[in-house]
Amino acid sequence: QVQLVESGGGLVQAGGSLRLSCAASGSIFSINTMGWYRQAPGKQRELVARITGGGSTNYADSVKGRFTISRDNAKNTMYLQMASLKPEDTAVYYCNANVRDGKLLGPYDCWGQGTQVTVSS
Repeated sequence: QVQLVESGGGLVQAGGSLRLSCAASGSIFSINTMGWYRQAPGKQRELVARITGGGSTNYADSVKGRFTISRDNAKNTMYLQMASLKPEDTAVYYCNANVRDGKLLGPYDCWGQGTQVTVSS
């Protein structure tokens, strides 16, 4: 089974920066596309950014130019560097990965437990 653990969330003032990490562990054969999603109170979960195994990226319009997604395949870890944060970026941020596990089951989607990001005005 594959587990995803996010870290790096917290409270920051508007205009500040944070870096989120998502580490995958367990019996992993391969990880395909990974992504960051977020869910604000009373709103649906939305895609923030996504990165393929080859490094191709795409971003939500609301974060283009401010957020940067990256991954270290050797460490099975993904990152989200967030800059120029705005109060509307406040949400729980979730890590997602499309994986094939050590038993060659999948690919299937895994989710982390989420990490809170709060941006104060």
